[in-house]
Amino acid sequence: MVPDWVNLPLVFVIITAATGAVVLLDRFYLRPQREAGNVTEVPAYVDFSRGFFPIFAVILVLRSFVFEPYRIPSESMVPTLLIGDFVVVNKYSYGLRLPVTNTLIWETGAPKRGDVAVFRKPEEPNVNFIKRVVGLPGDRLDYGSDHVLRVNGEPVAIVRTGTFRNADNEGLLFDETLGDVVHPILIQTTWTKPFTRIVGPDCYFMMGDNRDRSHDSRYNDIGCVPSENLVGRATRIWLSWQLWDMPRWGRIGNKIQ
Repeated sequence: MVPDWVNLPLVFVIITAATGAVVLLDRFYLRPQREAGNVTEVPAYVDFSRGFFPIFAVILVLRSFVFEPYRIPSESMVPTLLIGDFVVVNKYSYGLRLPVTNTLIWETGAPKRGDVAVFRKPEEPNVNFIKRVVGLPGDRLDYGSDHVLRVNGEPVAIVRTGTFRNADNEGLLFDETLGDVVHPILIQTTWTKPFTRIVGPDCYFMMGDNRDRSHDSRYNDIGCVPSENLVGRATRIWLSWQLWDMPRWGRIGNKIQ
């Protein structure tokens, strides 16, 4: 797992640019010199760059504009996502952005209420979070002691479906209908702190499906997430595995609701 302080997009940009520069240097300067001197041996750094530049370039393009893998590090999205789930993040759902600078170059869409989105923490841009979009720009959100979310005065429907228990979490399961999305949420306590929020322009309010154990937009260090901090929409689980467990085969390939 890559440490939070590592700016992976910047690393790929630097490596791709460096190997690409060596390939160009060899094509227009080094190789003609070798041919003129009847030298057949290719320097190791040139050989390395020739072999790996296309690979780095493809990875950079895929990670920047198409898909990016993301590992679930916490229990904030239980029961929808478990620690050790690896998800595919659709990078072009919310617009194409340049790597490193995150400059929007092509608008392709905006988050919908109910999306599971990956975003960069506003105060620590190198740290990625994954939560559910519950509030769109201009929405008034109310969350009561009954654990019911209200959007613009209308309660979001929840239906009790059972109980949930694993090594770290235990509570009541509900299906919540958020926009066009029906998804599970977990309630673990009988008390919660009510709140009221007005979602600002060009930003989104995020909450975890594990409503009582989620560090999300309810906290000041996250708050309303600006659109420029959005990474993409989580679509499927492509692997589910913990170091001390066998792969959870039944979760692999599941669509994220």
